[in-house]
Amino acid sequence: MSTMSRRRALSWLGGLAAVPLLAACGVGGKTASGGKKVRIAYQNFADSTLLLKDQATLEKALPGYTFQWTAFDSGASINTAFLSGALDLAVIGSSPTAQALCPPLNIPYQIVQLLNVIGDSEALVVRNGTGITEAAQLVGRKVATPFGSTSHYSLLAALRQSGVDPARVDLVDLEPQNIVAAWQRGDIDAAYLWTPALSTLLQNGTTLTDSAKLAQAGKPTMTFTVTSKDFADRHPAVLAEWLKATNAAIQQIKTNPTPVAEAVSRQLGSTRDDALAQLKQNIYLDLGEQHSPDYFGTITTPGALAQRLQDTAEFLAQQKKVDTVPGLDTFRNALRVPELS
Repeated sequence: MSTMSRRRALSWLGGLAAVPLLAACGVGGKTASGGKKVRIAYQNFADSTLLLKDQATLEKALPGYTFQWTAFDSGASINTAFLSGALDLAVIGSSPTAQALCPPLNIPYQIVQLLNVIGDSEALVVRNGTGITEAAQLVGRKVATPFGSTSHYSLLAALRQSGVDPARVDLVDLEPQNIVAAWQRGDIDAAYLWTPALSTLLQNGTTLTDSAKLAQAGKPTMTFTVTSKDFADRHPAVLAEWLKATNAAIQQIKTNPTPVAEAVSRQLGSTRDDALAQLKQNIYLDLGEQHSPDYFGTITTPGALAQRLQDTAEFLAQQKKVDTVPGLDTFRNALRVPELS
Protein backbone atom coordinates (compact mmCIF):
# COMPACT_ATOMS: atom_id res chain seq x y z
CA MET A 1 0.00 0.00 0.00
CA SER A 2 1.36 3.45 -0.91
CA THR A 3 1.95 6.06 1.79
CA MET A 4 -1.00 8.09 0.54
CA SER A 5 -3.32 5.07 0.41
CA ARG A 6 -2.19 4.02 3.88
CA ARG A 7 -3.02 7.48 5.18
CA ARG A 8 -6.44 7.31 3.58
CA ALA A 9 -7.11 3.89 5.08
CA LEU A 10 -5.96 4.95 8.51
CA SER A 11 -8.13 8.04 8.32
CA TRP A 12 -11.08 5.67 8.63
CA LEU A 13 -9.88 5.00 12.16
CA GLY A 14 -10.46 8.64 13.10
CA GLY A 15 -14.08 7.81 13.85
CA LEU A 16 -13.22 4.91 16.12
CA ALA A 17 -13.81 6.99 19.22
CA ALA A 18 -17.47 7.08 18.22
CA VAL A 19 -17.58 3.30 17.87
CA PRO A 20 -18.90 1.43 20.92
CA LEU A 21 -16.09 0.43 23.27
CA LEU A 22 -14.69 -2.96 22.29
CA ALA A 23 -12.47 -5.44 24.03
CA ALA A 24 -8.77 -4.75 23.67
CA CYS A 25 -7.82 -8.42 23.46
CA GLY A 26 -6.75 -9.80 20.09
CA VAL A 27 -8.56 -12.29 17.90
CA GLY A 28 -9.70 -15.17 20.06
CA GLY A 29 -7.99 -13.44 22.98
CA LYS A 30 -8.19 -14.57 26.61
CA THR A 31 -10.72 -13.11 28.99
CA ALA A 32 -9.94 -12.25 32.59
CA SER A 33 -11.21 -15.69 33.62
CA GLY A 34 -8.98 -17.47 31.10
CA GLY A 35 -11.65 -18.21 28.49
CA LYS A 36 -11.57 -17.16 24.85
CA LYS A 37 -13.48 -14.09 23.73
CA VAL A 38 -15.26 -13.66 20.38
CA ARG A 39 -16.23 -10.11 19.44
CA ILE A 40 -19.30 -9.92 17.22
CA ALA A 41 -20.57 -6.83 15.37
CA TYR A 42 -24.27 -6.75 14.64
CA GLN A 43 -26.72 -4.14 13.43
CA ASN A 44 -30.12 -3.29 14.87
CA PHE A 45 -32.32 -4.66 12.13
CA ALA A 46 -34.48 -7.76 12.11
CA ASP A 47 -32.52 -10.83 11.05
CA SER A 48 -31.59 -14.36 12.07
CA THR A 49 -28.59 -13.33 14.17
CA LEU A 50 -30.74 -11.55 16.75
CA LEU A 51 -32.31 -14.89 17.63
CA LEU A 52 -28.83 -16.20 18.52
CA LYS A 53 -28.14 -13.16 20.64
CA ASP A 54 -31.49 -13.32 22.39
CA GLN A 55 -31.29 -17.05 23.14
CA ALA A 56 -27.53 -17.07 23.99
CA THR A 57 -27.23 -19.95 21.51
CA LEU A 58 -23.48 -19.63 21.03
CA GLU A 59 -22.82 -19.24 24.72
CA LYS A 60 -24.70 -22.46 25.49
CA ALA A 61 -23.06 -24.44 22.69
CA LEU A 62 -19.49 -23.23 23.35
CA PRO A 63 -19.00 -22.75 27.10
CA GLY A 64 -15.25 -22.37 26.64
CA TYR A 65 -15.84 -19.04 24.90
CA THR A 66 -17.38 -15.74 25.87
CA PHE A 67 -19.22 -13.73 23.25
CA GLN A 68 -19.28 -9.94 23.17
CA TRP A 69 -22.06 -8.53 20.98
CA THR A 70 -21.68 -4.87 19.96
CA ALA A 71 -24.26 -2.90 17.94
CA PHE A 72 -23.06 -0.72 15.07
CA ASP A 73 -25.01 1.83 13.08
CA SER A 74 -23.54 1.00 9.66
CA GLY A 75 -21.12 -1.13 7.69
CA ALA A 76 -18.71 1.79 7.44
CA SER A 77 -18.25 1.82 11.21
CA ILE A 78 -17.81 -1.97 11.19
CA ASN A 79 -15.07 -1.63 8.58
CA THR A 80 -13.35 0.92 10.80
CA ALA A 81 -13.46 -1.39 13.80
CA PHE A 82 -12.36 -4.44 11.82
CA LEU A 83 -9.46 -2.52 10.31
CA SER A 84 -8.25 -1.74 13.82
CA GLY A 85 -8.38 -5.40 14.84
CA ALA A 86 -11.31 -4.91 17.23
CA LEU A 87 -13.72 -7.52 15.76
CA ASP A 88 -13.81 -11.23 14.97
CA LEU A 89 -17.21 -11.74 13.32
CA ALA A 90 -19.48 -9.15 11.73
CA VAL A 91 -22.89 -8.79 10.12
CA ILE A 92 -22.39 -6.37 7.24
CA GLY A 93 -23.91 -5.37 3.89
CA SER A 94 -22.55 -6.23 0.47
CA SER A 95 -21.63 -2.66 -0.44
CA PRO A 96 -19.32 -1.98 2.55
CA THR A 97 -17.93 -5.50 2.09
CA ALA A 98 -17.02 -4.76 -1.53
CA GLN A 99 -15.53 -1.44 -0.46
CA ALA A 100 -13.49 -3.16 2.25
CA LEU A 101 -11.92 -5.53 -0.28
CA CYS A 102 -10.67 -2.62 -2.41
CA PRO A 103 -7.86 -0.10 -1.86
CA PRO A 104 -7.32 1.85 0.29
CA LEU A 105 -8.94 -0.37 2.94
CA ASN A 106 -7.85 -3.82 1.70
CA ILE A 107 -9.47 -5.55 4.69
CA PRO A 108 -8.79 -9.31 4.38
CA TYR A 109 -12.40 -10.35 4.86
CA GLN A 110 -13.58 -13.92 4.49
CA ILE A 111 -17.25 -13.92 3.51
CA VAL A 112 -18.60 -17.03 5.19
CA GLN A 113 -22.36 -16.68 4.78
CA LEU A 114 -25.15 -14.88 2.95
CA LEU A 115 -27.63 -13.94 5.68
CA ASN A 116 -30.23 -12.41 3.36
CA VAL A 117 -30.94 -10.68 0.09
CA ILE A 118 -32.24 -7.24 1.00
CA GLY A 119 -35.80 -6.50 -0.03
CA ASP A 120 -38.09 -3.62 0.87
CA SER A 121 -36.49 -3.31 4.31
CA GLU A 122 -34.37 -0.62 2.61
CA ALA A 123 -36.06 2.11 0.61
CA LEU A 124 -35.84 5.58 -0.89
CA VAL A 125 -38.44 7.77 0.81
CA VAL A 126 -39.36 11.43 0.44
CA ARG A 127 -40.78 13.67 3.12
CA ASN A 128 -44.46 14.44 2.69
CA GLY A 129 -45.01 18.01 1.55
CA THR A 130 -41.91 18.21 -0.66
CA GLY A 131 -43.94 17.73 -3.83
CA ILE A 132 -41.54 14.99 -4.99
CA THR A 133 -43.24 12.02 -6.63
CA GLU A 134 -40.35 10.37 -8.52
CA ALA A 135 -36.58 10.03 -8.21
CA ALA A 136 -36.01 12.25 -11.25
CA GLN A 137 -37.25 15.19 -9.15
CA LEU A 138 -34.41 14.82 -6.61
CA VAL A 139 -32.08 17.04 -8.64
CA GLY A 140 -30.95 19.87 -6.38
CA ARG A 141 -32.60 18.30 -3.32
CA LYS A 142 -30.92 17.18 -0.09
CA VAL A 143 -30.90 13.38 0.22
CA ALA A 144 -29.32 11.54 3.14
CA THR A 145 -27.89 8.02 3.44
CA PRO A 146 -25.01 6.38 5.33
CA PHE A 147 -22.13 6.53 2.84
CA GLY A 148 -20.54 3.20 2.01
CA SER A 149 -23.68 1.27 3.02
CA THR A 150 -25.99 -0.93 0.96
CA SER A 151 -28.48 1.95 1.06
CA HIS A 152 -25.87 4.27 -0.44
CA TYR A 153 -25.24 1.80 -3.27
CA SER A 154 -28.98 1.41 -3.85
CA LEU A 155 -29.56 5.17 -3.79
CA LEU A 156 -26.94 5.72 -6.47
CA ALA A 157 -28.42 2.86 -8.51
CA ALA A 158 -31.91 4.34 -8.17
CA LEU A 159 -30.71 7.75 -9.33
CA ARG A 160 -28.90 6.25 -12.33
CA GLN A 161 -31.98 4.18 -13.15
CA SER A 162 -33.99 7.42 -13.24
CA GLY A 163 -31.45 9.16 -15.47
CA VAL A 164 -30.19 11.41 -12.66
CA ASP A 165 -26.49 12.18 -12.29
CA PRO A 166 -25.78 11.80 -8.53
CA ALA A 167 -23.53 14.86 -8.79
CA ARG A 168 -26.68 16.93 -9.32
CA VAL A 169 -28.16 15.77 -5.99
CA ASP A 170 -27.07 17.16 -2.63
CA LEU A 171 -26.05 13.85 -1.02
CA VAL A 172 -25.54 13.95 2.75
CA ASP A 173 -23.62 11.31 4.73
CA LEU A 174 -25.50 10.61 7.98
CA GLU A 175 -25.87 7.62 10.31
CA PRO A 176 -29.44 6.29 10.74
CA GLN A 177 -30.25 8.05 14.03
CA ASN A 178 -28.98 11.35 12.59
CA ILE A 179 -31.09 10.86 9.47
CA VAL A 180 -34.19 10.49 11.65
CA ALA A 181 -33.32 13.68 13.54
CA ALA A 182 -32.63 15.63 10.32
CA TRP A 183 -35.89 14.33 8.84
CA GLN A 184 -37.90 15.45 11.83
CA ARG A 185 -36.30 18.92 11.71
CA GLY A 186 -37.08 19.21 7.99
CA ASP A 187 -33.37 19.51 7.10
CA ILE A 188 -33.50 16.86 4.36
CA ASP A 189 -35.96 16.15 1.55
CA ALA A 190 -35.39 12.41 1.12
CA ALA A 191 -33.37 9.49 2.44
CA TYR A 192 -32.40 5.94 1.53
CA LEU A 193 -32.36 3.91 4.73
CA TRP A 194 -33.20 0.58 6.38
CA THR A 195 -35.57 -0.55 9.10
CA PRO A 196 -36.31 0.15 11.91
CA ALA A 197 -35.31 3.80 11.27
CA LEU A 198 -37.06 3.57 7.89
CA SER A 199 -40.36 2.93 9.66
CA THR A 200 -40.01 6.23 11.51
CA LEU A 201 -39.47 8.12 8.26
CA LEU A 202 -42.53 6.52 6.70
CA GLN A 203 -44.73 8.06 9.38
CA ASN A 204 -44.31 11.28 7.39
CA GLY A 205 -42.95 10.01 4.09
CA THR A 206 -43.65 8.15 0.87
CA THR A 207 -41.62 5.39 -0.78
CA LEU A 208 -40.28 6.07 -4.27
CA THR A 209 -38.48 2.74 -4.72
CA ASP A 210 -36.89 0.02 -2.63
CA SER A 211 -34.11 -2.55 -2.73
CA ALA A 212 -36.46 -5.37 -3.77
CA LYS A 213 -37.31 -3.48 -6.97
CA LEU A 214 -33.64 -2.67 -7.57
CA ALA A 215 -32.72 -6.34 -7.10
CA GLN A 216 -35.27 -7.27 -9.77
CA ALA A 217 -33.59 -4.67 -12.01
CA GLY A 218 -30.19 -6.37 -11.55
CA LYS A 219 -28.81 -4.30 -8.63
CA PRO A 220 -29.20 -6.64 -5.64
CA THR A 221 -27.81 -5.89 -2.20
CA MET A 222 -27.14 -8.50 0.46
CA THR A 223 -26.16 -9.01 4.08
CA PHE A 224 -23.15 -11.19 4.90
CA THR A 225 -21.33 -12.71 7.80
CA VAL A 226 -17.63 -11.85 7.52
CA THR A 227 -14.57 -12.82 9.52
CA SER A 228 -10.82 -13.06 8.96
CA LYS A 229 -9.07 -16.14 7.58
CA ASP A 230 -6.96 -16.25 10.73
CA PHE A 231 -10.00 -16.41 12.98
CA ALA A 232 -11.82 -18.96 10.81
CA ASP A 233 -8.75 -21.22 10.69
CA ARG A 234 -7.99 -20.94 14.42
CA HIS A 235 -11.58 -21.23 15.67
CA PRO A 236 -13.42 -23.65 13.38
CA ALA A 237 -15.78 -24.68 16.18
CA VAL A 238 -17.02 -21.09 16.53
CA LEU A 239 -17.58 -20.72 12.81
CA ALA A 240 -19.29 -24.10 12.56
CA GLU A 241 -21.64 -23.30 15.45
CA TRP A 242 -22.42 -19.86 14.00
CA LEU A 243 -23.34 -21.40 10.64
CA LYS A 244 -25.39 -24.15 12.27
CA ALA A 245 -27.31 -21.75 14.51
CA THR A 246 -27.96 -19.02 11.92
CA ASN A 247 -28.97 -21.63 9.34
CA ALA A 248 -31.52 -23.03 11.78
CA ALA A 249 -32.79 -19.49 12.45
CA ILE A 250 -33.09 -18.78 8.72
CA GLN A 251 -35.08 -21.99 8.22
CA GLN A 252 -37.33 -21.01 11.12
CA ILE A 253 -37.94 -17.55 9.61
CA LYS A 254 -39.07 -19.30 6.42
CA THR A 255 -41.36 -21.82 8.14
CA ASN A 256 -42.37 -20.48 11.58
CA PRO A 257 -41.24 -16.86 11.96
CA THR A 258 -43.31 -15.85 14.99
CA PRO A 259 -40.89 -17.15 17.67
CA VAL A 260 -38.02 -15.43 15.83
CA ALA A 261 -40.06 -12.22 15.74
CA GLU A 262 -40.60 -12.44 19.49
CA ALA A 263 -36.84 -12.66 20.05
CA VAL A 264 -36.16 -9.85 17.56
CA SER A 265 -38.76 -7.63 19.22
CA ARG A 266 -37.01 -8.05 22.58
CA GLN A 267 -33.67 -7.11 21.03
CA LEU A 268 -35.01 -4.12 19.08
CA GLY A 269 -37.52 -2.92 21.68
CA SER A 270 -40.32 -3.16 19.13
CA THR A 271 -43.63 -4.99 19.05
CA ARG A 272 -43.76 -8.56 17.84
CA ASP A 273 -45.90 -7.52 14.87
CA ASP A 274 -43.37 -4.87 13.83
CA ALA A 275 -40.53 -7.38 14.10
CA LEU A 276 -42.51 -9.93 12.09
CA ALA A 277 -43.21 -7.36 9.37
CA GLN A 278 -39.52 -6.46 9.21
CA LEU A 279 -38.45 -10.10 8.96
CA LYS A 280 -40.76 -10.56 5.99
CA GLN A 281 -39.12 -7.68 4.11
CA ASN A 282 -36.02 -9.68 3.11
CA ILE A 283 -35.26 -12.92 1.25
CA TYR A 284 -33.61 -15.68 3.31
CA LEU A 285 -31.54 -18.49 1.82
CA ASP A 286 -30.47 -21.49 3.87
CA LEU A 287 -26.97 -22.90 3.37
CA GLY A 288 -28.15 -25.32 0.71
CA GLU A 289 -29.73 -22.52 -1.30
CA GLN A 290 -26.63 -20.36 -0.85
CA HIS A 291 -24.69 -22.98 -2.86
CA SER A 292 -26.71 -22.16 -5.98
CA PRO A 293 -24.92 -20.76 -9.05
CA ASP A 294 -26.44 -17.34 -8.32
CA TYR A 295 -24.51 -17.06 -5.04
CA PHE A 296 -21.55 -19.02 -3.60
CA GLY A 297 -21.79 -22.01 -5.89
CA THR A 298 -19.53 -24.81 -4.66
CA ILE A 299 -15.83 -25.13 -3.91
CA THR A 300 -15.21 -26.69 -7.33
CA THR A 301 -17.75 -24.58 -9.25
CA PRO A 302 -17.81 -20.95 -8.03
CA GLY A 303 -21.10 -19.09 -8.34
CA ALA A 304 -21.88 -15.51 -9.36
CA LEU A 305 -21.32 -13.89 -5.97
CA ALA A 306 -17.72 -12.84 -6.65
CA GLN A 307 -18.78 -11.16 -9.88
CA ARG A 308 -21.61 -9.36 -8.09
CA LEU A 309 -19.15 -8.04 -5.51
CA GLN A 310 -16.79 -6.87 -8.23
CA ASP A 311 -19.70 -5.18 -10.03
CA THR A 312 -20.55 -3.38 -6.79
CA ALA A 313 -16.92 -2.30 -6.46
CA GLU A 314 -16.94 -1.00 -10.05
CA PHE A 315 -20.01 1.04 -9.20
CA LEU A 316 -18.29 2.42 -6.10
CA ALA A 317 -15.21 3.27 -8.16
CA GLN A 318 -17.36 5.32 -10.51
CA GLN A 319 -18.46 7.29 -7.46
CA LYS A 320 -14.82 7.61 -6.29
CA LYS A 321 -15.56 5.62 -3.13
CA VAL A 322 -12.64 3.23 -3.75
CA ASP A 323 -9.23 3.85 -5.33
CA THR A 324 -9.22 0.93 -7.77
CA VAL A 325 -11.12 -2.31 -8.34
CA PRO A 326 -9.11 -5.51 -7.88
CA GLY A 327 -9.32 -8.46 -10.23
CA LEU A 328 -12.02 -11.09 -9.85
CA ASP A 329 -9.64 -13.41 -7.97
CA THR A 330 -9.59 -10.98 -5.02
CA PHE A 331 -13.34 -11.36 -4.60
CA ARG A 332 -13.28 -15.12 -5.24
CA ASN A 333 -10.55 -15.58 -2.64
CA ALA A 334 -12.67 -13.67 -0.12
CA LEU A 335 -15.48 -16.23 -0.41
CA ARG A 336 -15.39 -19.16 1.99
CA VAL A 337 -18.17 -21.49 0.83
CA PRO A 338 -20.26 -22.20 3.95
CA GLU A 339 -20.64 -25.86 4.86
CA LEU A 340 -22.46 -27.51 7.73
CA SER A 341 -20.26 -29.97 9.62
